[in-house]
Amino acid sequence: MLEGLFQAFHLLGSGDEATYAAVGATLKVSGCSMAVSLLVGIPAGFLLGHFNFRGKAGVRVVVDTMMALPTVFIGLLVYAFLTHRGPLGHLGLLFTIPGIAMGQAILALPIVIGLSATAIESMDRTLRVTVLSLGANRRQLFWTSLWEARHALLAGGIAAYGRVMTEVGISMMVGGNIKWHTRTITTAIALETNKGQFGMGIALGLVLLLIAFGVNLALSALRRRY
Repeated sequence: MLEGLFQAFHLLGSGDEATYAAVGATLKVSGCSMAVSLLVGIPAGFLLGHFNFRGKAGVRVVVDTMMALPTVFIGLLVYAFLTHRGPLGHLGLLFTIPGIAMGQAILALPIVIGLSATAIESMDRTLRVTVLSLGANRRQLFWTSLWEARHALLAGGIAAYGRVMTEVGISMMVGGNIKWHTRTITTAIALETNKGQFGMGIALGLVLLLIAFGVNLALSALRRRY
């Protein structure tokens, strides 16, 4: 552990190209996947939590079940779709950063939808009546509800980001763990551990922990500001 700690600071301080390539790939993939999952998941979660409709309980069961999907299963499905024999093979996304981001977006989307719906359902029920009585339209009601539930939505986003940052199955199966191209920190950790380089694996794990800490620190500062 001590050796890994020293190696982590050495890798970051010495500007190791392989490490920073893995860090860059990790940030690109997680950033793209979270952007898609938030843009789609928050409105979908609002609709699921705000409106009552026939079959809502069944939809919630499906969403809650998908929150626990194994990453290797998602990786297998995405690989089957993106391979040259698959229906999306003509896009050429297999073993690419966008291909990994697609799989990770599928991983994060149910988490964002489920936690957003729970946040909306937990709000004061009189808010809708109050906002509508003040003359707000549906769009203003949507943004007002999101603003009131912003802390719970932020917590849901952090939970989804944590799942995305630490997954291995999708990155390994869809990305192929190609050095300088699709190798992320988690796949690099798996590779170094299989090679018996436990110190390097611990070092990369600590680098991943530092990145997660920095993201959470920035989000916490944003939360305190607003």
